Amino acid sequence: QVPLVESGGGLVQAGGSLRLSCAASGRNFYRYVMGWFRQAPGKEREFVTAISSSGGNTYYADSVKGRFTISRDNAKSTLYLQMNSLKPEDTAIYHCAADTGARLSDYAGDYDYWGQGTQVTVSS
Repeated sequence: QVPLVESGGGLVQAGGSLRLSCAASGRNFYRYVMGWFRQAPGKEREFVTAISSSGGNTYYADSVKGRFTISRDNAKSTLYLQMNSLKPEDTAIYHCAADTGARLSDYAGDYDYWGQGTQVTVSS
């Protein structure tokens, strides 16, 4: 098991910014591909972005490209998501996830461990 705990969500006006964090327990954080997914009410879980174990490669959904930035600090076992120019359609619960595989994936089924999520609400 890899306990993952998200934080940093909240209520923000459209055009604003938030920075999410995902703290991992254990010694193997540096081995995992990490991703962010989100789920809005009544909708399926949606891929947002992923980052390789070293942090050297990233992958973004078209809907967030240019606005969101994923990063990680392996020394602190922490994943981040900087979200700028937020839109009402970004409103969702945001989950971080860990994938023990080596390939960046946008498929939720590839991820082995999940956090409980943090709510992000963007008002218009």
